[in-house]
Amino acid sequence: MVLFKRNPFGHILFIKKWLIRIFGGITHKRYRGFNHLQIEGSEIIKTLPETNVLFISNHQTYFADVVAMFHVFNASLSGRGNSIKNVTYLWNPKLNIYYVAAKETMHAGLLPKILAYAGAITVERTWRSKGKDVTEKRDVNPNDTENIRIALEDGWVITFPQGTTKSFKPVRKGTAHIIKQHRPIVVPIVIDGFRRSFDKKGLLLKKKGIQQSFVIKKPLEIDYDIDTIDQIVEKVEFAIEQHPSFLKVAPAEEIEN
Repeated sequence: MVLFKRNPFGHILFIKKWLIRIFGGITHKRYRGFNHLQIEGSEIIKTLPETNVLFISNHQTYFADVVAMFHVFNASLSGRGNSIKNVTYLWNPKLNIYYVAAKETMHAGLLPKILAYAGAITVERTWRSKGKDVTEKRDVNPNDTENIRIALEDGWVITFPQGTTKSFKPVRKGTAHIIKQHRPIVVPIVIDGFRRSFDKKGLLLKKKGIQQSFVIKKPLEIDYDIDTIDQIVEKVEFAIEQHPSFLKVAPAEEIEN
């Protein structure tokens, strides 16, 4: 039955649609009301193909960043220019948007598990466990990379290549390997103001009246055959403004976090 149509991960699209509608409605005022989300570059979203698009972004909270992206992407696809005015754009949301998240984060409680149904691709972090860095790096789970491939073939994938909400941490080479292997269109996003607005998890509103920024940049120019992994990593660092050279102009608050 069409009502019970599923995506490649077995999620029922009807349920996913209602989760996006409900949580989108609940969270809308966090970006347009309690705080103000200033958006740039939303016109780029409408030019993208239906599948094999990888969004790369700096990371400030576990969940608020991703929720903002669902709002901005759907508003842009509905014809709103750099605005999330009028939340009715979520009535018919894009259902093939996925985001990469740490497995331990998405399994920590009922709410994260519900949010995971909206599009999480959970991965096991090889360098970190239970909030602490591990001394011996673990092998990459092949199922994780396979799931990212499946998601790219089905639609759009959001990833945070630093793998942490702390600023100016190195970009993980796994993202570069995904780019080189699957050759997606890579769209950089730079966000700010989220860690001042929300708690670390991005579930609780910490402060009101914050000017949040959300900048969508033009797709990266990448030669998938010639560019090395290290060259792609550097391009990603510059694109999401997390290259060490940005430390010279970053606010002290940003560096500390």
